[in-house]
Formats: sequence, structure tokens, C-alpha cells
Amino acid sequence: MATILEVKHLTKRFIDNEVLKDVSFELKKGETLAVIGSSGSGKSTLLRCLNHLSKPDSGEILLEGVDINGPGINLNTVRADMGFVFQDFNLFTHLTILDNVMFGPLRVRGQSKQEAEEIAMEEIKRVGMVDKIKSYPAELSGGQQQRISIARALALKPKLILYDEPTSALDPELTGEVLSVMTALANDGMTAIVVTHEMGFARSVADKVIFIDQGVIVEQGDPKEMFKRPRHERTKLFLSNFMNLE
Repeated sequence: MATILEVKHLTKRFIDNEVLKDVSFELKKGETLAVIGSSGSGKSTLLRCLNHLSKPDSGEILLEGVDINGPGINLNTVRADMGFVFQDFNLFTHLTILDNVMFGPLRVRGQSKQEAEEIAMEEIKRVGMVDKIKSYPAELSGGQQQRISIARALALKPKLILYDEPTSALDPELTGEVLSVMTALANDGMTAIVVTHEMGFARSVADKVIFIDQGVIVEQGDPKEMFKRPRHERTKLFLSNFMNLE
């Protein structure tokens, strides 16, 4: 498989706090990468740096060989090519579900209303929400809103999707419906990076796992191998805490 994303020596500081320290990894087309670690370890900052919601201080981010951290890059195109699914949904509360999902194709990709609606309906159907197209976000459960957030990201036809702890704002009984959509997309070959505390998802669905601690990638590799035989003591401690909760 071709490499779609390559991150080299990425750093990010907030005043005197170095949140990301020399982070490097690559992702191949069709792979799902899970990023795990304690709260405050730099996971969400990493995602936000990838599509420049937060500007990196140094390093390279190569999307299909093009350094999107370089000069002259159209950030709107970058953000469309990396669909972002937020923790707290970020839907437009004044728009219907259909209009929320049409927004990207219309305003970002510049497609016609007919094209945008066809794409939106396709993606809403994909996440099992066709019966809610005339509803507003406030009329939906948290799980339903997150599924629409995923549909909205997919409607841009991105090269990959970035999920920032997509189930952290959900009640436990709603988490499964979102994870099932994400699993189906992974099985369909959608390239994705998932920041998550759902260790079952990371272990069974991801192709690769990165464990990050205090802004440093401590360990990365095959999830089955890492969960069974982590190489570093810090990884062992982190995973043992989660395994004790399962």
C-alpha cells in the first residue's frame, strides 16, 4: 500500500510547554492508526497539528508527498482532505441534519446544490441516519449527532479522517453505535487516525497503534503485539491500568 501520510520530527510548544517532541510516524492508504495515551499526553494536539487547527512549530507533514507544513499551502484544502471528527460533535445547531452534511461539499468543495445533496444523502445513509435528515442536532442523541459528524466529514471525500476521542462525550450505551460505524468504515478501507481511550477498538480494529506519553512516542507497532507484549515499562503500566478495568 502507498504511504498517504508521513510525519517527520513534529514539535509543538505552548509558551514554555513542549507538548509534542520530535514525533515521527507514517500511515499507509487504507490503514487505521489508533493513538493512545493518558489525558494531557499530546494526542489531541497531534491531530490538530496535522490539519493546522494548531500550527506546528517545526517538522514536516507530508500528505501524499506534499509538505503541508510548508509555505503556499491552501489550508482549506488541507482541512477538507483530512476530515475531522470532534469530541463534542461541532454541528451547526441552526441547520438540519441534511444541511449540516451538505455544508462541506457546497461551501468548501464548491459543488452544486444537487451534487452536494446527493453526496450528503449517500453519507447519511452510510451512517444509518436517513430518517433524521429533517431533524436538528438538538433533537438527536449524542450518538446520533456523532454519526452525523462522521457523515459530514465523509461528505468532503477526504483522503483520511481524524477522530479526536469521538466517544468521550457519549454515555456508555451510545458508544457502541459510533464505534460500529467507525469499524465498518475501517473495514471498507477508509484511512483514519483515531485518538481513543477505547482499548477494545484499538486492539481489534486498528492496523497500528501509537502510545504517546508527555509528547513523545514511546512505542508504536502492531496492536496485537503491543497489547500482548509491550516492550516499554511505561506502555506496560498504561495498558495494565486499562486491562484491569475490562
